[in-house]
Amino acid sequence: MEHGPAIFAAAVFLLFGAALLAWTGARVPRGAPVAEGVRPVVAVPLAVLAGGACLALGVWCLGRVWGRL
Repeated sequence: MEHGPAIFAAAVFLLFGAALLAWTGARVPRGAPVAEGVRPVVAVPLAVLAGGACLALGVWCLGRVWGRL
Protein backbone atom coordinates (compact mmCIF):
# COMPACT_ATOMS: atom_id res chain seq x y z
CA MET A 1 0.00 0.00 0.00
CA GLU A 2 2.91 2.38 0.49
CA HIS A 3 3.99 2.21 -3.15
CA GLY A 4 1.42 4.81 -4.23
CA PRO A 5 2.83 7.77 -2.30
CA ALA A 6 6.40 6.86 -3.24
CA ILE A 7 5.52 6.69 -6.93
CA PHE A 8 3.65 10.00 -6.66
CA ALA A 9 6.64 11.66 -4.95
CA ALA A 10 8.98 10.27 -7.61
CA ALA A 11 6.74 11.60 -10.38
CA VAL A 12 6.62 15.05 -8.78
CA PHE A 13 10.39 15.18 -8.34
CA LEU A 14 11.03 13.97 -11.89
CA LEU A 15 8.54 16.37 -13.49
CA PHE A 16 9.75 19.36 -11.50
CA GLY A 17 13.42 18.60 -12.15
CA ALA A 18 12.84 18.11 -15.87
CA ALA A 19 10.76 21.29 -16.10
CA LEU A 20 13.35 23.33 -14.22
CA LEU A 21 16.16 22.09 -16.46
CA ALA A 22 14.05 22.73 -19.58
CA TRP A 23 13.20 26.24 -18.36
CA THR A 24 16.83 27.00 -17.66
CA GLY A 25 17.95 25.51 -20.97
CA ALA A 26 15.41 27.60 -22.86
CA ARG A 27 16.21 30.88 -21.12
CA VAL A 28 20.02 30.82 -21.07
CA PRO A 29 20.71 30.82 -24.85
CA ARG A 30 18.39 33.82 -25.31
CA GLY A 31 20.06 35.77 -22.53
CA ALA A 32 16.76 36.00 -20.67
CA PRO A 33 16.83 35.94 -16.88
CA VAL A 34 16.33 32.54 -15.28
CA ALA A 35 15.10 34.06 -12.00
CA GLU A 36 13.75 37.56 -11.63
CA GLY A 37 16.14 39.89 -9.83
CA VAL A 38 19.00 37.38 -9.59
CA ARG A 39 22.23 37.65 -11.54
CA PRO A 40 22.63 34.91 -14.19
CA VAL A 41 26.02 33.97 -12.74
CA VAL A 42 24.21 32.86 -9.58
CA ALA A 43 20.81 31.79 -10.96
CA VAL A 44 21.94 29.39 -13.70
CA PRO A 45 24.18 27.12 -11.59
CA LEU A 46 21.64 27.03 -8.76
CA ALA A 47 18.80 26.17 -11.15
CA VAL A 48 20.85 23.41 -12.79
CA LEU A 49 21.90 22.07 -9.38
CA ALA A 50 18.31 22.11 -8.07
CA GLY A 51 16.98 20.46 -11.24
CA GLY A 52 19.62 17.76 -11.10
CA ALA A 53 18.95 17.17 -7.40
CA CYS A 54 15.22 16.78 -8.07
CA LEU A 55 15.90 14.29 -10.86
CA ALA A 56 18.23 12.35 -8.57
CA LEU A 57 15.60 12.28 -5.80
CA GLY A 58 12.98 11.06 -8.26
CA VAL A 59 15.22 8.24 -9.44
CA TRP A 60 16.06 7.39 -5.82
CA CYS A 61 12.35 7.19 -4.93
CA LEU A 62 11.67 4.89 -7.85
CA GLY A 63 14.66 2.77 -6.91
CA ARG A 64 13.29 2.35 -3.42
CA VAL A 65 9.93 1.23 -4.82
CA TRP A 66 11.47 -1.19 -7.33
CA GLY A 67 13.74 -2.59 -4.65
CA ARG A 68 10.72 -3.58 -2.55
CA LEU A 69 8.74 -5.25 -5.35
